Amino acid sequence: MASSTAKKVVVRRFERETLNGFVNPFSYLQPQAVEILRQDGSLALLPYREVRSVAFVKDFDGEPEPSRVFLNRPKLEGLWVRMVFLDGEVMDGILPNNLLSWESAGITVTPPEPDSNNQKVFVPREALRSVQVLGVVGSPLRTKRKKAPVEDQPTLF
Repeated sequence: MASSTAKKVVVRRFERETLNGFVNPFSYLQPQAVEILRQDGSLALLPYREVRSVAFVKDFDGEPEPSRVFLNRPKLEGLWVRMVFLDGEVMDGILPNNLLSWESAGITVTPPEPDSNNQKVFVPREALRSVQVLGVVGSPLRTKRKKAPVEDQPTLF
């Protein structure tokens, strides 16, 4: 059974109200805008310069603002980044450690609380002042140390 291609999103915009709707995760990023199907059934193309973030959510009525930064070192594998928006707001996230999975229009990160209402967040490049890599979590260059083989215990009898 195939899953639905329409995903629930909450679009945060600069100097405008948030917008709830649905997107096709494979085609919502257009060359100049984000394509969103509003809840009333109308199609909207939002220019990247107006969009702060597109949050893929579980439910439209979930918590409005989860934690924006990691309080401890994250456990998820990938690049731990700190994004600074044009208005100075700060947000942390985990980028996949695979350059081929990054979009040219922006970056998609896993937010600090992936178990909250926000599952993934897309941030357009035009909305960012800077992106700083804070750490690499789960680097494939590091191998786990192997335990020394257990020597057989001598028998007493």
